[in-house]
Amino acid sequence: MRYISASIVVPVIGNFIKRGVVAIDESGTVTGLYEEDDLAVQNVKLEFYEGVLIPGFVNAHCHIELSYMLGKTDRGNGLPKFLAQVMKNREYSQKDILLAIELADKEMYDNGIQAVGDHVNTKLSADIKAQSPIRYHTFVEVMATRKEDIQSRIDLARDVEFFFNPDHTSITPHAPYSCSKDLFKAFRNVVQEDNILSIHNQESDEENKLFRYRTGEFLEFYEEMGLDSSAFKAQARNSIQSYLPHLPRNNKAILVHNTYTSLKDIDFINRQGRDVYYCMCPKANLYIEGKLPKLLNFVPDQERMLIGTDSLASNDSLDILSELKVLLANFDHLDFLQVLQWATINGAQALGLSDILGSIEVGKNPGLVLLEGMNNLRLTDRVTLKRIV
Repeated sequence: MRYISASIVVPVIGNFIKRGVVAIDESGTVTGLYEEDDLAVQNVKLEFYEGVLIPGFVNAHCHIELSYMLGKTDRGNGLPKFLAQVMKNREYSQKDILLAIELADKEMYDNGIQAVGDHVNTKLSADIKAQSPIRYHTFVEVMATRKEDIQSRIDLARDVEFFFNPDHTSITPHAPYSCSKDLFKAFRNVVQEDNILSIHNQESDEENKLFRYRTGEFLEFYEEMGLDSSAFKAQARNSIQSYLPHLPRNNKAILVHNTYTSLKDIDFINRQGRDVYYCMCPKANLYIEGKLPKLLNFVPDQERMLIGTDSLASNDSLDILSELKVLLANFDHLDFLQVLQWATINGAQALGLSDILGSIEVGKNPGLVLLEGMNNLRLTDRVTLKRIV
């Protein structure tokens, strides 16, 4: 048994504890959480650390398969051009891709990440995930713009899904711009209610232009990549308002990026009465579009906010702490304890893992991470991270 103490312990659920003590067994399971003067910890050997002790992070959105693309795309060209670069840069050996996945998995663990919501198109990451100390929920993406492709693409996703943990894998539509209305409708018939959806949403204003007016850079993207765009008709409304009604109503859905999601869009989502979470990937947003979401639009739904890194095709690291630093540097109205909830327990709840991680509570195996260099719980650039458990 280890008794780990720090200047401040932030369990996430409940108030922070100055010089609190976490009792944790050899499996990493929390067996007790104590005040400094609790009799239960008066005669034990303490491991004391200067800093702020928190549970491990939850990276709610990643593409570990794309880790081989670190440094291979251009910054600031917008989403359609970024997608074209990713699709054209596929000439890498399986050995190189697997090595990059393995290194990315280790990077995330070393950066204090305890769980990941990861998007895939192939089975390549399955063996590495099975051996990893990180808990993964794998989202197998489906894309189809032609009606005649829908069933074969769903069948292919089912084949890929087979290789991952059956309790934490689900198929999901990739994005509004890569899925026809008929594909979204098809999901009503092929998924069960425990199938979590994770959809790239309004990452670019070009997506909204496509759905509102059938104009913009996505039409050029389809032509360049030889894709059929006939399924996209002018809807006179933003993408989320066009596709969300066609998705199964009772499935939990994570909307990722939301860079161009408006107050009207959020009001529309709320009126749908769905179980929806919003995942923000700030560094990827800046990398691709040079823009961050309007967070004030979302903040009333505190328990619905998540944090992700996206992939190494659109980021220079897989590091939730650096994502939080970007948010706090750009939004004065946010504070550390607020965004920490987004990066821990909220992500665990969205991925169906809140019974085992996301907060320092008895019976959970959350991992323990030490933040060093904090002053009055303020997250600045000089704060560093060390994994303790």
